[in-house]
Amino acid sequence: MANVQKIHEAELAELKQTAPTKRAVSPALEEILYDPIPVLDHGFIRVIDYMGDDNAIVQAARVSYGTGTKQVNQDRGLIHYLMRHWHSTPFEMCEIKFHVKLPIFVARQWIRHRTANVNEYSARYSIMDKEFYIPAREHLAPQSSKNHQGRSEGVSLSAAEEARVLEILKGDSEQTYAHYEELMNADQAGNVLDETKSGIARELARMNLTLNYYTQWYWKIDLHNLMHFLMLRADPHAQYEIRAYADAMIEVVKRWVPFAHEAFEEHRLHGVRLSRSGMGVVKRMLAGEQVSQENSGLTKREWDELQSTLRAD
Repeated sequence: MANVQKIHEAELAELKQTAPTKRAVSPALEEILYDPIPVLDHGFIRVIDYMGDDNAIVQAARVSYGTGTKQVNQDRGLIHYLMRHWHSTPFEMCEIKFHVKLPIFVARQWIRHRTANVNEYSARYSIMDKEFYIPAREHLAPQSSKNHQGRSEGVSLSAAEEARVLEILKGDSEQTYAHYEELMNADQAGNVLDETKSGIARELARMNLTLNYYTQWYWKIDLHNLMHFLMLRADPHAQYEIRAYADAMIEVVKRWVPFAHEAFEEHRLHGVRLSRSGMGVVKRMLAGEQVSQENSGLTKREWDELQSTLRAD
């Protein structure tokens, strides 16, 4: 385990000591608090802290702390109603803070979501660990001819091509780290490699590292904005690497706020929204009309997307 990781694990071990609290807690989430959940080859997510539970959502919606005669199924129904009708503020009452270890290129996608508080590991202050992401063979694919942002589906590289890609990725990563240490004249522990040299500043040496090197950050976000992040990044069209993190986070949400998770999967993650024109096409189909792309009023892309939505898997 890298030095930075060891220090952080020791700090978290101290926080694991139980302490009484009057605040609402989520028992299932407490079970995994501070524990790393592996993602990719060297990455992980872990919950550092959280505030609120399903009841906090209900309290915010009702603006009441009284339980009265309400039943659990009433809370569940209210949360489904709020989710179904795209209410946002009740879900903002819940917050969660993650410690995330992720490749730099995934971090650059992730940071586009500007509705969270982020503090990233500083390579100006500390030396980067020698850990880099190498994709598994099954996640290697050529560029899609239809989607300029992603991999081709159902098309794979030859065994020789896969081997060469992995050789290049690993070779470049190893070489750039060796040069990184050489530029600083220091190893991972900060020890001087050559007493006759001074080396350049860490803030300059870091620019030589490849984007598959791992960084870490603390990421705090409210439940409403987390669900928006998950809708986009757990989508099948999202890049596999960030989708792996989103999938792990969905399991955390399931432990944290089970009613909200259930409603999220039902109405947003696996639900669909149709445009006015798309809904018009569906109504015409239900009325028995034969509708084609040519007479639908939809563009080719819109038509294909609608057909994909309506197609039975």
